[in-house]
Amino acid sequence: MPDGAADIVSRYRVLGKTGERVSPIGIGGWHLGLPTVDEQLALRIVRTAIDRGVNFMDNSWDYNEGKSETRMGKALRDGYRDKVFLMTKIDARSKREATRQLDESLRRLQTDRIDLVQHHEVIRFEDPHRIFDAEGANAALVEARAAGKIRYIGFTGHKDPRIHLHMLEVAKDHGFSFDTVQMPLNVMDAHYRSFEQLVLPELVKQKIGVLGMKSMANGIILKSRTVTPIECLHYALNLPTSVVITGCDSMEILDQALGALRTFRPMTAADVQALLAKTKAVASHGEFELFKTSSIFDSTATHPDWLGEEPQRVRRMMPA
Repeated sequence: MPDGAADIVSRYRVLGKTGERVSPIGIGGWHLGLPTVDEQLALRIVRTAIDRGVNFMDNSWDYNEGKSETRMGKALRDGYRDKVFLMTKIDARSKREATRQLDESLRRLQTDRIDLVQHHEVIRFEDPHRIFDAEGANAALVEARAAGKIRYIGFTGHKDPRIHLHMLEVAKDHGFSFDTVQMPLNVMDAHYRSFEQLVLPELVKQKIGVLGMKSMANGIILKSRTVTPIECLHYALNLPTSVVITGCDSMEILDQALGALRTFRPMTAADVQALLAKTKAVASHGEFELFKTSSIFDSTATHPDWLGEEPQRVRRMMPA
């Protein structure tokens, strides 16, 4: 086992009620398909991370027009697939479009099963109703789970914690319980429209696996010059997260993420308060959390066709 791998494996956490053991740091898929990251570097990042003990891989059907999933599929050849917990996301709200996107993800990822598939970008109050419609995307995922194509089901979103809570309520109304939820958790979230304060306690209560994202908001938080990358990662790791997903577009950034995990120790309440005090003034209006206050992170706003058609029930009620 490579140097440091045993230490990371010893730090694995349990993914909610699934019982799966996952690395506290996960490799974000979006960066792997960027124009600035060539394919060989992307493959090297993924395989090096796995060799060093990271087993959680993030991706999405829409990342870089499929390039991120394609590269992940190539990286997981030669025995690497069986070493990881593989996650991807779909944008579809309709059952038909969800089935199409899932089948495409399976082909790109070169696998016959995906460990976790999540409904992506639940950022509108109508999204839960479309997803849980009889013709909605969750019906497709439940069928795929029964067929052995996927193992677990979750959802993601970055806009408003109240929408996350609404999604959980609508799921409960339909007798469904999610395995995971992904959301922004960072040193600024606590001060503005906070997922940590509103959603995290409910996930812990329901034993739903917590996937933290946007610990640095794609570097935007670092532009505030109030915190360091290591402080950002340590803060997210200190929360009851199963995994903190972070993007790596170079070997240096991968080393930074793994170094943050190796040096992480549980923070005292005083440590947490001191860190939050550094970001309070600049975080109070969401200026550095643009995923909450603008549409620039909303890929489905730019591509509404990815959502699929509205349910027949809704269309029948529309005026002629």
